[in-house]
Amino acid sequence: MRRLSRLILAACGLTLLSLTALAEPAPPFKPALPADTTLRKLSFADLPGWAADDQAAALAVFRDSCRAVLAPAQPPAGLPAPVGLAEACRQAATVAAGDPGAARAFFEHAFTPYEVAPPVGRGFLTGYYEPEVPGSLVRTPDFSATLLARPPDLVTLAHGESVPGLPVELNAARRLADGRLVPYPDRGGILDGALAENARPLVWLRDDVEVFLVQVQGSTRVRLPDGSTRRFAYDGKNGLPYTSVGREIVKGGHVPLEELTLERLKAWLRAHPDKGRELMRLNRSYVFFREAAELPSDKGPRGASGVSLTPLRSIAVDRGIWPYGLPVWLEASVPQPDGASTAFQHLTMAQDTGSAIVGPARVDLFVGTGEAAGTQAGLLRQPVRFVVLLPNPRS
Repeated sequence: MRRLSRLILAACGLTLLSLTALAEPAPPFKPALPADTTLRKLSFADLPGWAADDQAAALAVFRDSCRAVLAPAQPPAGLPAPVGLAEACRQAATVAAGDPGAARAFFEHAFTPYEVAPPVGRGFLTGYYEPEVPGSLVRTPDFSATLLARPPDLVTLAHGESVPGLPVELNAARRLADGRLVPYPDRGGILDGALAENARPLVWLRDDVEVFLVQVQGSTRVRLPDGSTRRFAYDGKNGLPYTSVGREIVKGGHVPLEELTLERLKAWLRAHPDKGRELMRLNRSYVFFREAAELPSDKGPRGASGVSLTPLRSIAVDRGIWPYGLPVWLEASVPQPDGASTAFQHLTMAQDTGSAIVGPARVDLFVGTGEAAGTQAGLLRQPVRFVVLLPNPRS
C-alpha cells in the first residue's frame, strides 16, 4: 500500500511539475551559456535593494538602449536583439518619465530576473572610465606618444566570422594589395613601425604609458594647450588577444594585488620604463581611434551598442553571450577611495563590450569621466551577483 501511495504521489508530482511548466513558459531568449553555468529563475522580491533603486533613472538608460534596438544604425556588433526586447522597448516609451513607481512596475511586468550561476562563487566585476588627459595636436617635447587613426587596410570581422587561413580567435585582419587577408601586426610590430605610411597620428599624449591606458579604456577627452577639449573614441583594433599588464605586474611580484590601483600601475610603469615597455608589449592587442566631435560634452562616450554610456548604469558584457540592451541587476560590495565599502545594488544596461570581458557573469561597470572616476574604476575587482532580466513572452 505504501508503495502504491508513493507511486500516486510521484505521479501527482509529475503532473504538478508539468502544469507548472505549462503555466510558466520559458523566456523567449535562452542565452548560450557554458555547460557548467545555470540560470536560476528569481522574483523581484529576491533582489535586495530593488525597491530602493532609482528605477526611473534606469528606465531612462534603458530607453537609450532602445534607440539602437528599434532602429540600429548598422548591423549589430554582437548578437541580435532577442525576441521580446523590441516589444519591451515599445512598452517603455509609454511609461511616464521620472516616475520611479511606474518605471519599477514596467520592469516587473516586462521582464523576469534570472541569476547567472557560475560553477563556483559569483560573477566578477571590474570598472572602466573615460580618461581626461593633457595632449597636443602636434608633437612636442612634452607630448611625444600618439593615438593612431584606424588604418585603411584594417578589416574588422563580424562576430563569429572566420576566414580560411586565419586563426579562429582573430576578429580583425590586414587586407593586402592583392585582396588577401593576413593577421594584423601586433603591438610590438606597430610600435616598431610595421604600419609605415598607414600610421596616421590623431593627437599626441604624454608618453606610451598614457597611450596604453587610454587604449585599455577605449576613449578619452584630451585637454589641449589652448584650454579646449577634443574627444577621441574607439575605432577598431588589430584583432589580437588582450593581456592584462596589471596581472603581469602582480604575477611578477612587482606590486601586491591588493595595492594595485590605477595610480600605482601608472607610477610603476613610469618608474620602470624598460620593464614597463616589455610588459606592455605582452598585450598584443592594439586599439585605434577617431575624433568624436559629434559627442555632446555632457554625454558619456559611445559604447559598442552605439549609445552614450551613463555612469554607474552602463556595463560591458561578453557580446558572444548577452545581446546589447538587456537589463542586468548587479549586487556587490564596492570599495571606496577612503577605504570604506558600500553596497552597490543597481539595475544596469548592457551597452558595451571589451576584450577582457569574457564569460557569462563577467561585467565591466562604466564609472564616469576624469581622474576621480579612474580612481574608483581602478578599485573594482569584486565578486558580483549577476542577475539578467529576460523579456517575458508577449501576452
